[in-house]
Amino acid sequence: MTFFNWPPSLHWIKNYDRTWLRGDVSAGLTVGIMLIPQGMAYALLAGLPPIYGLYAATLPLIIYALLGTSRQLAVGPVAMDSLLTATAVGAIAATGTDEYLALAALLALMVGVFQLLAGLVRLGFLVDLLSRPIISGFTSAAALIIGLSQLQHLFGVDLGRSSFVHEILVAAWMKMGQINLPTLLLGLGGIGVVLLVKRAKTAIPGPLVVVVVGILAVWLGGLSEMGVKIVADIPAGLPSVGLPEISVANLQLLLPSALTIALIGFMEGISIAKAVNANHKAYTVVPNQELVAVGAANISAALVQGFPVAGGFSRTAVNDQTGANTGLASIISASLIVVTLLFLTPLFYFLPKAVLASIIMVAVFKLIDWREARRLWAFDRSDFWMLAVTFIATLGLGIQLGIAAGVALSVAVHVYRSMRPHLAVLGRIKGTNSFRNLARFPEAEEPKGMLVIRFDGPLYFANITYFQAWIDDLIAEREDRIHTVLINAEGIARIDSSAAYGLEQFIRTQRGRGLTVRFAGLIGPARDTLKRAGLMELIGADNFFLDVPKAVVSEQCFSAKPGNRVPALQTNE
Repeated sequence: MTFFNWPPSLHWIKNYDRTWLRGDVSAGLTVGIMLIPQGMAYALLAGLPPIYGLYAATLPLIIYALLGTSRQLAVGPVAMDSLLTATAVGAIAATGTDEYLALAALLALMVGVFQLLAGLVRLGFLVDLLSRPIISGFTSAAALIIGLSQLQHLFGVDLGRSSFVHEILVAAWMKMGQINLPTLLLGLGGIGVVLLVKRAKTAIPGPLVVVVVGILAVWLGGLSEMGVKIVADIPAGLPSVGLPEISVANLQLLLPSALTIALIGFMEGISIAKAVNANHKAYTVVPNQELVAVGAANISAALVQGFPVAGGFSRTAVNDQTGANTGLASIISASLIVVTLLFLTPLFYFLPKAVLASIIMVAVFKLIDWREARRLWAFDRSDFWMLAVTFIATLGLGIQLGIAAGVALSVAVHVYRSMRPHLAVLGRIKGTNSFRNLARFPEAEEPKGMLVIRFDGPLYFANITYFQAWIDDLIAEREDRIHTVLINAEGIARIDSSAAYGLEQFIRTQRGRGLTVRFAGLIGPARDTLKRAGLMELIGADNFFLDVPKAVVSEQCFSAKPGNRVPALQTNE
């Protein structure tokens, strides 16, 4: 992206097609209507007054629309970031206090700064630390925690604030006798209405329907006098703009949570943006620019007293399906929120908190990915156990330690697999020049006097010993029946200095045994390393071949008898 094409929105602004306007207006209004109840619900989940969810759905949407590379991603309050906010800030300040509100805004600022800086120094690749099983396990566990955290609003009782499932369930069990029946019925009814509207596939968002029905039920039935908790007074008008109070102590306390939310928020948004981008060829999602855009959006959320935001799955899907063509749709959504803040907040006075809880529960429980767990159980058991461990760690240790455990596990499994890459002994399929793995093709025959092996991975410090030991075992099994070891090196993409040293010792050891070591299919980068290490001369140019068949033919043409074996080279010690 050149300077003259920055920001990304400049491209669609300069080339705006009038035929796009209808789709942008339709999508913008639909997502805006959907965002009103969702924003209020997620603010409640974050431990903030509902109005703060609307604050977070104003300026951040506009900033992302101008700086983001995705034209359909709908940025705003999301369940995951909201729960992480509650977990982080709730450990420092009491819910509902001015300190709590200030810390939530400070958290958004820190998240934004981290994401912005990461984008500027091009750290978008960090999201690759999280494999799909890790993401699935973490998301499923977090969704379960988020859903169960809403039981207190569904029951109408105070269960305290916790991000541990067992603590939530124990508290709920202890308070069973105090459940407010009208609140429970209203919440369960809200869940049913959202699901029914979704199944009916109407143009009206389910959350909006349940909000209207809930308000009418409380107002007409006098349910607030029966113990049903409502939102009550919501201040009208736009939020004041300014930076939250910053102190070194608070920065240190929020640092781990800010880093976690920055990673999770970006991971969530970029995965959604890429999925939608597959259906739109007019633009390309750029990870580093997405970091800059969502970082700037979070900084702007802090400026308007909001809390951390990210790309939302359900709103993005609706934005795309209702015809969004450009970032104008998000600007229209933000404009609708502004109108609501200025003129419509009195309409939400009788909105029951149980209804907001029902919206959250329906939204997050669908994120529990049982299908992925079943698929991995049948497809790849090691990935299944990665998912399971991350799921259990998140439930047992909490969300922050759960994702940290997931990242550590993902890296550890990758390192272990690279330390133990696939190895194969090759044989020739009778009547052909094809060489295949003997374990899979038992009818294949090993060339007489030769051990042909294939190593499917880079050679580096962590696996060179494994490489040497494996070949030594194969040679020992064949005793005096072989005189040549042929290494099919097509899968060796890289050789580091430690592996080059180990390879030199390996070659000298085999020559000491009277064996010749040859290579077939060695690719450029690995060949360059051998040249720099001086191993090309040690091995000898006549011991390198383009492929295995040519090496085998050459060996068969050379009458290798025990008396003709190559002597070991002398070391210069």
